[in-house]
Amino acid sequence: MRRGLLQWTLGAFSLGSVVLVMLAYVVMLDEMDEVLDDNLRQVATAVARQAGSGRALEISGERAAPEVHVAPDDGALVTRSWTIDGRLLAGHEDSPAFPAPASVGPGRAIVDTSEWKTFTVEVGSVRAMAAQRTAARREMAVEAASKLFIPLVAFALVTAALLALALRRGLAGLNDATGHIARRSAQTLEPVDTTLMPAELQPLAGAFNALMERLSQAFETQTRFVADAAHELRSPITALRLQFGLLVDAQDGDERREAESDMREALDRMQRLVEQLLDLSRLEPTGRDEDLPTVDLLAVMREVVVENARLAAGRRIDLAVRLSAPVCIRGDRHQLRVLLNNLVRNALHYCPPLSHVILDADEGSDGALLRVTDDGPGIASSERERVFDRFYRGNGAHVRTGDAAGSGLGLAIVQAIAERHGASLSLSDTAEHRSDRTGLTVTVQFRPDARLLS
Repeated sequence: MRRGLLQWTLGAFSLGSVVLVMLAYVVMLDEMDEVLDDNLRQVATAVARQAGSGRALEISGERAAPEVHVAPDDGALVTRSWTIDGRLLAGHEDSPAFPAPASVGPGRAIVDTSEWKTFTVEVGSVRAMAAQRTAARREMAVEAASKLFIPLVAFALVTAALLALALRRGLAGLNDATGHIARRSAQTLEPVDTTLMPAELQPLAGAFNALMERLSQAFETQTRFVADAAHELRSPITALRLQFGLLVDAQDGDERREAESDMREALDRMQRLVEQLLDLSRLEPTGRDEDLPTVDLLAVMREVVVENARLAAGRRIDLAVRLSAPVCIRGDRHQLRVLLNNLVRNALHYCPPLSHVILDADEGSDGALLRVTDDGPGIASSERERVFDRFYRGNGAHVRTGDAAGSGLGLAIVQAIAERHGASLSLSDTAEHRSDRTGLTVTVQFRPDARLLS
């Protein structure tokens, strides 16, 4: 950054110096033309008056003055005088042979391939002209303008040195912060002290501290999740080993079949737990926010109903979709299917036989709504905040007889997917419920522009 600033500053000064010198040349040349043209007028007037007084030596108009080249750096004035009818009166022997001017006032003449600035006056019967080479004026303007270049270069170098010193002192805070961060370990996520930093660097340090805070929260969540997952996996693995031992030690067919049934349930529970843990791991932010495809919630609901139809029939639970028209949102189809599948599995897990589980969706001004309604035992109001915590199972009073206890991850997965789609979750009692059951309605409210959040 320091090198880039110095390069741009020196480049700007160099370009500015060149432009300033060129402007000085143009201005000086214009000023010189004005002053020297007035000088030519005064000299021509003096020559005309002198020639008119009779002191000038008349020279025959038939004899032209000798043509002698003047040195390129000669800025001297050359004069000539003529009569009104064009006869040459006076002129230096070694001066260029100017033709008699046709009019008075300023003009230009080309003599021996050299350009001259001229001024002609007429006094009485005498016409006099004073001339000066144009190149001589340009040389004087270049010389005057070039004298500005050395001070400008010196000014640019002094400014660059002062800027380098200022940058070194100004970036000292950044260097200190860089060294402080470099000395940190992978487990050190405390914020960087910004009190001594320049005001220009504080937004960057603030963004870095915010990132450290998010990383700290992510690591804390990951550590807690790994610890909880290890604890949850330990129980089914221990139970599976015990049931395997019972299966090996079974003395007759009845004992073997009972051990096999218990072992199958333990395997099913472990498989479900592993699947849910994998679902949670896939919900890590991807950092992408590109355009997502449109997802038809009706199609997703039908897929989930077909997938769980056998389980619902085995438990004598009516599982159906109450929707005919498509309701479309933008989102991740696989994640939405996992969300709906967890809600349906939860309802089938807790609802008793002859219950109903209804999937419904509609589209309103506030976005699409997805609902899963059952007429089961419901969830107590005191537990509705905690049921979204990982591995929280509630009191388990309404678990169907013969079912293994859940892992407590279903609603946590539902909440994580909803948050990634910018949706909100709410739990309420079913409007139409039996006297012995409150029922439960889980509502997912999507935003009008629902899409995956990174």
